[in-house]
Amino acid sequence: MTTFVDRVELHVAAGNGGHGCASVHREKFKPLGGPDGGNGGRGGDVTLVVDQSVTTLLDYHHSPHRKATNGQPGAGDNRSGKDGQDLILPVPDGTVVMDKDGNVLADMVGHGTTYVAGEGGRGGLGNAALASARRKAPGFALLGEPGKGGDIVLELKTVADVALVGYPSAGKSSLISVLSAAKPKIADYPFTTLVPNLGVVTAGSTVYTIADVPGLIPGASQGRGLGLEFLRHVERCSVLVHVLDTATLESDRDPLTDLDVIEEELAQYGGLGDRPRVVVLNKIDIPDGKELAQMIRPDLEARGYRVFEVSAVAHLGLKELSFALAEVVSKARAAKPKEESTRVVIRPKAVDDAGFTITEEDGVYRVRGEKPERWVRQTDFSNDEAVGYLADRLSRLGVEDKLMKAGARAGDAVAIGPEENAVVFDWEPTMMAGAEMLGRRGEDHRLEAPRPAATRRKDREAQRDDSQREYDEFDPF
Repeated sequence: MTTFVDRVELHVAAGNGGHGCASVHREKFKPLGGPDGGNGGRGGDVTLVVDQSVTTLLDYHHSPHRKATNGQPGAGDNRSGKDGQDLILPVPDGTVVMDKDGNVLADMVGHGTTYVAGEGGRGGLGNAALASARRKAPGFALLGEPGKGGDIVLELKTVADVALVGYPSAGKSSLISVLSAAKPKIADYPFTTLVPNLGVVTAGSTVYTIADVPGLIPGASQGRGLGLEFLRHVERCSVLVHVLDTATLESDRDPLTDLDVIEEELAQYGGLGDRPRVVVLNKIDIPDGKELAQMIRPDLEARGYRVFEVSAVAHLGLKELSFALAEVVSKARAAKPKEESTRVVIRPKAVDDAGFTITEEDGVYRVRGEKPERWVRQTDFSNDEAVGYLADRLSRLGVEDKLMKAGARAGDAVAIGPEENAVVFDWEPTMMAGAEMLGRRGEDHRLEAPRPAATRRKDREAQRDDSQREYDEFDPF
């Protein structure tokens, strides 16, 4: 059974906003009580939060679909709907959030770091909030916006000070088990370690974490073995420790060749050239291993490596190694730039920005912008007064003037929104309403007039029908 997962595809959906309410106050002896429809509640957000107590993405592997609650609709008597509850998803420290194309959305390092993966939709306004001096009793309310969401990929990169790298069965799991309190699986066959193991080591006044990375083989940087699955766990480690097997039973291998192969794979993976290296010659409790370690040590030191001869089984040389690693880790920590606390950056939009663009595509004028697209989503198109209110808002924003400058004529098709989910209508330039044009609640006299584009389509269809009828009636014989 899987107990460690470091990559999952998560499907998140924020809560939808609640609809506003269209209501009129009714009370005995008060026939004109006025509008009292409340606003809809906001939909809940989906937020990722770094939690130090979480070490794996296993929960999201079993339950990849996560959705926040919706906001409640408004009600009469000026009662606003309840906001949806935010969904908090704890993730391990070192989680990278990406989209399906591999673009990094957030790199979550540090306890308490948050990322909003899905923003809840805002609630619609009730008719009480829409009332004005001109429109005293609106017969409509705004709809709640749908919550944002989609598919994201969570990838865990282990955060540790020291990473143990080397061939399978080099003794990395045994080494971490005697240096720390970690209890990894240990056996005498390759690829015993299938998941990274973390341990905490105390050396004097220095406390550091050490990670046992599954064994690497030639071609690991191209995906052979478990390479690509776990090479990313080395990225965040400050110090790399090469664990070399001095008592290998394979005749075609030797410690120096193993070191060159692993270094080549790390170079192919990239981004690890600046990490300090330490070489550990393991299994010196075996006579042949002790002899080989003494033989190759001068060559390794000539390359500039700090070399330690140890035996994880016999507990030889471990104290010197742990204190040496503490020294290297302390230097690496001191060389790092001081981490600043997360700051909230506010980027207000320019006040003179109209917030929309108009382009012509195959005879259709497409309007794109945050405000017009949001207003379309909030409009109840089954209510004529709501459609008229939308027309007023678009005109005040300047959409009508910009359409005229772009060459649009009455009856031309205008689309608001993205191509796959746009609202298309026939443009009528004289859509601004005056107080005298407002009728009963839920109605708008402007929408009762015949639409030019519809009239032209009917005329063309009638002409085609007449031509077809004349052709059918014509008989040369």
